[in-house]
Amino acid sequence: MKKDNIQTQNNTERIVECVFRATMKGFGFAEVIPSEEDNPDEKPEEIFIPASKKADAFDQDTILVKVYKEATPGNKAEGEVMQIICRGVTHFIGTFQAVKNFGYVIPDDKKIETDFYIQREHTKGAKDGQKVYVRITEYGGKKKRPEGRITEILGNADDPRTDFKSVIREYDIYPEFSMEVTCEADDIPETVTDEEKKGRVDLREVQTVTIDGKDAKDLDDAISIKRTDRGYELGVHIADVSHYVKEGSPLDESALKRGTSVYLINKVVPMLPKKLSNGICSLNAGVDRLALSCIMEVDNSGRIQGHRIEETLINVDRRMNYDEVSEIIADPEPHREEYKSLVDMFLLMAELSGKLRANRSARGALDFEFAECKVILDEQDAPIDIVPDVRNIASMIIEDFMLAANETVAEDYFWQELPFLYRTHEVPDEEKITKLSLFVKNFGYTIKGQKDNIHPKEIQKLLTAIKGTEEEPVISRLALRSMRQARYSTECEGHFGLSAKYYCHFTSPIRRYPDLQIHRIIKENLHGKLDEARKNHYNAILDSVAKDTSRCERNAESCERDLVKFKHVEYMQKRIGQAFEGVISGLSGRGIYVELPNTVEGIVSMANLKDDYYVFDSKSYVVAGEKKHKTYSLGQKVYVLVLDTDKSDKTIEFSIIGEKRFKALTEGRNEE
Repeated sequence: MKKDNIQTQNNTERIVECVFRATMKGFGFAEVIPSEEDNPDEKPEEIFIPASKKADAFDQDTILVKVYKEATPGNKAEGEVMQIICRGVTHFIGTFQAVKNFGYVIPDDKKIETDFYIQREHTKGAKDGQKVYVRITEYGGKKKRPEGRITEILGNADDPRTDFKSVIREYDIYPEFSMEVTCEADDIPETVTDEEKKGRVDLREVQTVTIDGKDAKDLDDAISIKRTDRGYELGVHIADVSHYVKEGSPLDESALKRGTSVYLINKVVPMLPKKLSNGICSLNAGVDRLALSCIMEVDNSGRIQGHRIEETLINVDRRMNYDEVSEIIADPEPHREEYKSLVDMFLLMAELSGKLRANRSARGALDFEFAECKVILDEQDAPIDIVPDVRNIASMIIEDFMLAANETVAEDYFWQELPFLYRTHEVPDEEKITKLSLFVKNFGYTIKGQKDNIHPKEIQKLLTAIKGTEEEPVISRLALRSMRQARYSTECEGHFGLSAKYYCHFTSPIRRYPDLQIHRIIKENLHGKLDEARKNHYNAILDSVAKDTSRCERNAESCERDLVKFKHVEYMQKRIGQAFEGVISGLSGRGIYVELPNTVEGIVSMANLKDDYYVFDSKSYVVAGEKKHKTYSLGQKVYVLVLDTDKSDKTIEFSIIGEKRFKALTEGRNEE
């Protein structure tokens, strides 16, 4: 780790370079920045920084720390901030408070403990109570107050539409494209030209469909399928985005910077301009489109025996949605007139899909089948309901076919030993699996095997055991949280969740840059242009592409989650004083986290456990009362009352109530 020892008159002090992690309680932790010699799997050292020793450090600052007390068993080292090397936060979102000829902005992020003075000429005309985006101009200190400049007014704090603007600004996501990118997109023809059709395998006479959500407009993938003497021929036809987005162009540089499309409940911030994502690149029905197709030969047991990857020309026969196809598969006869030959096609899809899924399951692939919930918004973007978003047979079919194509392409290019981008999912962290084991033990389940190198089949056994039970949603969700985050890599290291040796992302180049990147490699290889110079080129850039797109993906996912949290809080604001049944989903020194059946999560703070003095026991992982010895553990069913909500913190405050009071409150509500 980056560290130096400084000899003083009395002893040797340790000075380390760290990243500061602030807390809402004033103190913080300094995470030591690893050096190249450090083991990448080893957790960085954390040093406790008391509030009185943090100087004017802000969250995410790079700092120099003097360690004055080394770690002991059960206690972290303690240190003092000596120097700010680099500021980590340069902008923030907050609420403006007008004061005569100037104003203040109170940051939404409670880790920023101070408000910021805004000179009158830098208020941008903001009104009292509005949400604003602020650039920090002065961080303050002993003799200086923190100052900022408002760069954007996001809207009124109580306007639900402000949430969308706030969350994308917080994560540096911008819906607008530059004029250069827009002009390049506008120059691309809206239809496939005769010249572009030359040299491609013409599949326009092959029956092909797209199956997506009802509201989808960026259609990446189309499917064809037919029965053969040996089993099935499955065609996965993917939009040939790389034909239009050339390497190094403004469109390409913009797409790489964005990394991914961001899906925000009822809005999309696309990776590519709509002229491409909803137009010429989208596999819309009834028009010629360029595709990169992976056509697989599958035997009757669902094993892929061969494949070919080709540049193709397709014309989708029909655009379908998941609900329509699921209804047809469930009861085909009433739909035969309207959909004619398509009905048998969908039934064949369901047949093959089941075999592919069974084969994945047999090798240990995980399938988290718990019902997710989606937030329903009104025209003003206010939440009006939170409802189950259950996977149906059609969405599972598409998932199965995309997984098959992704694995097939990855294995092909691994054995060709060409530069490539893979999708890697590592073995779960031992500590998280241990916590999961403790959690499921409350329900009578066990996880066998070595916690530091667990096989996916052990997690699969747990998911099978809980299927159909009341505890399935919360256990499945915690099991999912116990997994490491998948990432992009130039090394083919396998995918734990899929129990797959080879995996990549090939099927969504409209909305994911890694897919677009490997399409270029595949196409150059198909044309015999992947010479040593091009291989060296890809070897030089792919590590950076993998890291950048993994970071963009994490950023997008955090942004998506935060907007959902905003809407959960807003939804529960109108339910303060109401009672709900929930399950304890987390425990910490702050309190007890409770998840409701609709996936809304809130906290019962220690201060609101009034029948005793409770402490968190990290060894047995329970919250226990010191006098009455009552305990709260993971997975325990509890009844809660909604006490309060805080949109700036994105938190919901609960208190635990008895069953008798719960019934009285809910029966009254039901009668209404």
